[in-house]
Amino acid sequence: MPFDEDPKESALHQWYGAAKHQANNAATASAPIDPTEVPRNGTRVAIQGEPGSFSHEAAIKLVKDAVIVPCSLSADVFAAVASGSVDAAVIPIENSLAGSVSEHFDLLLAHDVKVERETLLRIRHNLIGLSGSSVDDIERIFSHPVALAQCRRFLANHPRMESFAFYDTAGSVKQLVQLGDHHAAAIASKAAAQYYGAQILLADIEDNPENYTRFFLVRRTSDAVTAPDANKLSLAFSLENRPGSLVAALSELAALGTNLTKIESRPVQGKPWEYIFYVDCQLHAPEEGQRALQVLAPHCAMVKELGRYPEAQG
Repeated sequence: MPFDEDPKESALHQWYGAAKHQANNAATASAPIDPTEVPRNGTRVAIQGEPGSFSHEAAIKLVKDAVIVPCSLSADVFAAVASGSVDAAVIPIENSLAGSVSEHFDLLLAHDVKVERETLLRIRHNLIGLSGSSVDDIERIFSHPVALAQCRRFLANHPRMESFAFYDTAGSVKQLVQLGDHHAAAIASKAAAQYYGAQILLADIEDNPENYTRFFLVRRTSDAVTAPDANKLSLAFSLENRPGSLVAALSELAALGTNLTKIESRPVQGKPWEYIFYVDCQLHAPEEGQRALQVLAPHCAMVKELGRYPEAQG
């Protein structure tokens, strides 16, 4: 190291330089995926991020024989499902503290896929270091920006530890182990620590224990199977640009007795001030889902069912 180089700056350059190299390699590997390189003795499930991530944990919860296919970008995940390179994907769709993953709603609409199931995962954040490290050794903490935001109280109580945004929670543990950086730590799941052979220095450091993420299991529309006990409907619709159109559409759903549990809007790309509405409804009977689509049609320029599935229990 040159005599005038700051050791901290050198460490950060090492972290981010290696991460950029890994990201470039991951992008090359994940688009497209060669299905001949993926073991075929299980259900091939694409996730965004590294093995050991919360998406990995949710995938195993939803698909017991899942063979995880990591992708660098969410767009790669959906492309893999649509092309048939994988059998399914597991994606985070909403966090109880951070809100919806808007990009994933847009990708659900853009691809010929359906939501088949959902699950809720309790998000527990841990301070993870190399084996043999202690909390007193840690000067730098790396993790996904959302994870860092959910651990603000811990970070405020440890001002000596500087926090740095990284591309993935599990990826930060992977990088930590590869670099052998005893003065760095990651914030990630217990599964990530186990997967990469790292050590949990402090457990459950998140600010709020009521931290859950909802994940969807997504398949190609032609492969998706609607469960007999499906009692939840996700759909997207756009409206004609006329006064009262949203009220009229929602009134039709209310007249059916359908309980809306979520509604949000997203701008239509290339069409300023036009919006797509994403809605979740609880269904009292299987046929209610089809009726909901039928009553919306006269009021909407577009209606798409995103999936019918059993509601996850907390």
